[in-house]
Amino acid sequence: MAAIAEPATRRARVNTYRTQAGTDAPVELAYDLFGERGLPLVLVMGIGAQRIFWSDAFCNQFVDAGFQVVRFDHRDIGESTRMDLPTPKPLPLVARTALKLAVTAPYSLSDMANDVVGLMDHLGWKSAHFIGVSMGGMVVQHLALEHADRVRSITAIMTTPGGRRYIPKPRAFGALFAKSPKTAEAAGEHAAKLFGIIGSTAWKTDVERLKRAGAIAFERGMNPRGFLRHFAGVLMSGDRRPKLASVTAPVLVIHGTSDPMFPLSAGRKIASTVQHGTWLPIAGMGHDLPTQLWPTIVAAVAKHAKAAES
Repeated sequence: MAAIAEPATRRARVNTYRTQAGTDAPVELAYDLFGERGLPLVLVMGIGAQRIFWSDAFCNQFVDAGFQVVRFDHRDIGESTRMDLPTPKPLPLVARTALKLAVTAPYSLSDMANDVVGLMDHLGWKSAHFIGVSMGGMVVQHLALEHADRVRSITAIMTTPGGRRYIPKPRAFGALFAKSPKTAEAAGEHAAKLFGIIGSTAWKTDVERLKRAGAIAFERGMNPRGFLRHFAGVLMSGDRRPKLASVTAPVLVIHGTSDPMFPLSAGRKIASTVQHGTWLPIAGMGHDLPTQLWPTIVAAVAKHAKAAES
């Protein structure tokens, strides 16, 4: 693999939002760009997870496969804009969802999808291929539904179409809402522990990589309130199953058989509902991206994207 240095952090103004004071404020995303040319590929991370959880080495594998890659921090986390908005409490949100009552949130996944479109505009990309993991997989579904002209293909990994049927197992939910760490070292341990609980059963967790990423994320700035607003946005956005049949972009769905966050049936439902779905279950994969599976994922995405191009 060719060695590619990590680009310097850049920022892009991508959107606006309404503050608690009733004024408009900018939304800026921090991002990194890998590669100088190739098929445009946007990597969309999960809930509360900073862009560094797309490891440099993983991004470089996509560059070697013919992509130009952008990774970014979602609004409200990492080095992107922190919102001046109320922080919802998770238990009432969960209760309302269980009772089939409407959930309100400071912003929705559609708003977060609009952020991605703004980033593409900043980069001069009229359209792109997308990979989304977990909540990021939900965001790319909204891109395919609401911005079809900007989407060449999507790959949805370990995610869900929404709906009360596809809920996390208690141990996964508990790990996700564990007490926030107070130091960089504790943040590294927290990341390793989290993925030890929700991660793959067939591949050994790269503990040192996760500790490094967790510690760096802490040093860049954790934002538990942003995480809770993401969570509210997920619940507010609801069930996409009735709409997914309208998706015309090619969709590759990758899901592990050992995922405790979203059951295998969640991914299968996406693949079987969209018009052009490809289903790739992986035995023993959990709610993570094991380093041992990176070549498999890169090859699958490259094949999928090149088929979409043709």
